[in-house]
Amino acid sequence: MNTAIIGPVSPPVKRRYDAGKRRQAAARTRQAVLDAALELFAAQGYAATPMTAIAQRAGVALDTVYASVGRKPELARLLIESAISGSSQAVPAEERDYVQAIRAAEDAEAKIAIYASAMRAIAGRLAPVLSIIQQAAPAEPALAALWRRITDRRAANMRLFAADLAAVSSLRVDPADAADIIWATNAPELYQLLVGQRGWSPERYERFLADTWRRLLLPG
Repeated sequence: MNTAIIGPVSPPVKRRYDAGKRRQAAARTRQAVLDAALELFAAQGYAATPMTAIAQRAGVALDTVYASVGRKPELARLLIESAISGSSQAVPAEERDYVQAIRAAEDAEAKIAIYASAMRAIAGRLAPVLSIIQQAAPAEPALAALWRRITDRRAANMRLFAADLAAVSSLRVDPADAADIIWATNAPELYQLLVGQRGWSPERYERFLADTWRRLLLPG
């Protein structure tokens, strides 16, 4: 071959790996699976919904579902975690925007207002998932154990919130009791009762939480 005539051969061009696009695609897939699971679980129940149906509704292969979210108990856990975080994956409490805003607030009333607003959004997302877990738990011990772990973790977070309030204000009750009061009143079951069954608006629920915590916890 006469390279003087045709010139040197250029090496093949390598495609640059775009990790950002891969992560975005994975997040979209996971969200599609979570949306499909929530819709089907709510319509026909957890036990009656096979993973194949979730894959079909999400428009992906069954292997993709398992690779993205795991098996059904792990999928249930991710539904809870995504409802709490507002994203397609779990976010540690200390990394959530509202937690950082609470810690940055300088007075107890501001901290309470921020948390009540956050709970309005979280409870609205969590209530449908809770209904699914409650219906399935009697026949699914793993789901009942999962919900107990979530409630225990929530109680631990309430102790941190109560301590944060106590750091900037005197409280009407012991911080441990304050944590229990907050834990009980922001339970998603109460959102189900007031908003789901009694017809309260989410905004009214938020005002109720903030007013209840101010009255019960802060000095007059």
